[in-house]
Amino acid sequence: ECAHCKSAESNMCDLLRINTDRGVMISDGQSRFSINGKPIFHFVGTSTFSEYTVMHVGCVAKINPEAPLDKVCVLSCGISTGLGATINVAKPTKGSTVAVFGLGAVGLAAAEGARIAGASRIIGVDLNPNRFEEAKKFGCTEFVNPKDHDKPVQQVLAEMTNGGVDRSVECTGNINAMIQAFECVHDGWGVAVLVGVPHKDAEFKTHPMNLLNERTLKGTFFGNYKPRTDLPNVVELYMKKELEL
Repeated sequence: ECAHCKSAESNMCDLLRINTDRGVMISDGQSRFSINGKPIFHFVGTSTFSEYTVMHVGCVAKINPEAPLDKVCVLSCGISTGLGATINVAKPTKGSTVAVFGLGAVGLAAAEGARIAGASRIIGVDLNPNRFEEAKKFGCTEFVNPKDHDKPVQQVLAEMTNGGVDRSVECTGNINAMIQAFECVHDGWGVAVLVGVPHKDAEFKTHPMNLLNERTLKGTFFGNYKPRTDLPNVVELYMKKELEL
C-alpha cells in the first residue's frame, strides 16, 4: 500500500520498516507477551527468538510447503540479504570481477550471488583465513587477508585486477572495510554496495574525486528483496538446487 512497496526500486516498507526501539505491535502499541504481569517486548518486529510468536501479517510470507524449515529459515535474514545485495543491487555482469568483504553467512551469500550472476573472479576478503576453504563452496575463487599486506587492501585489489574490481559487496559493518570496498572498485564503472550495519557514531570518509571518477556507492537493506513477494522465489532457487545454503 505504501509508496515504497509500489515502487519497483525500493523495499523500505513504511509500515514495517525496522524500528528496533518499538518492541510492541503496531495496531495497539502493546506487547503480545508477558511474564508475571510484566510485558516482554518484541525484537525487531518479529520476536523470532521465541518458539511461538505473534506477528504482523505484513511480516509473513507464504512459501513452498515442501521446503525444509530448518534450512530455509536462514533465508529470512542473512542469506537473502547477501544474495540480493549482489544480484539485485551490485548487478555484476557475466565475466566480471567481484570482491566480497567479510565471509560470514551474509558474505558467503554475496559470493554465491556473484557466482549465480556469472562473475569470473570472486575475491573474498577476510581477516580470518580459516574461512577461505569453506568460501570456495560458495563461489570464491581467490582470497585476500589484509593482515598479509603492508599496503591498504584497496591498493592490493587494484593491483590484482588491473585498476580495481567491477563490483564490491561489504558484509562486515566495519567502517574501514566500507571505505576500502568503495575505494577498490574500478573508476568509470565500479559499483560498491554496503550491507553491514556500522557503529552508530561511524562516519564514512573518502575523497570526493573517488565519486567524480565515476565510481558508484550504494546501500541496501535485506538485499532489496520485498519479503512477501520475493522470498517464495528465493526458496524455489534452493528447492531447485541452484542456491547453496
